[in-house]
Amino acid sequence: MQAVVLLLLRFSIGSYLAIWGLIKLMSPEKAMSVSNKYYSGMLNAEVINYGLGAIQVALGVLVILGLFRKLVYPVQALVYFAGLIAIAPYILDPYGLYLVDSSKVTFYPSTTLFFASLVMLVFKSYDTLSLDAKRVR
Repeated sequence: MQAVVLLLLRFSIGSYLAIWGLIKLMSPEKAMSVSNKYYSGMLNAEVINYGLGAIQVALGVLVILGLFRKLVYPVQALVYFAGLIAIAPYILDPYGLYLVDSSKVTFYPSTTLFFASLVMLVFKSYDTLSLDAKRVR
């Protein structure tokens, strides 16, 4: 049962990462808008979004498959952590009462993605339905 739950969790957090990568590839203007608003415009060049999008899609697919977990899981956790840092004021004040001027309760589940990434790291040995686990046997 543990392996099935970890497979479902891996699919969920990996596909979310791949979906955002696809948004960067297919709709760079939307990605640049997000960059301008939450990342101070640091990632608002189209070429940067194409590169990051491709990396995110590849990383998401590797997570879903459970390949190269020793490298991929920590990188995924870092990606989700970086996203949390960018929206930290909205996480700390989801109702927009003290730190930010608007409510963004929908950002709060980003914490779940980060913590789920940590769960995958900690319980990697139970993730026996991954392709890595099949390769090692």
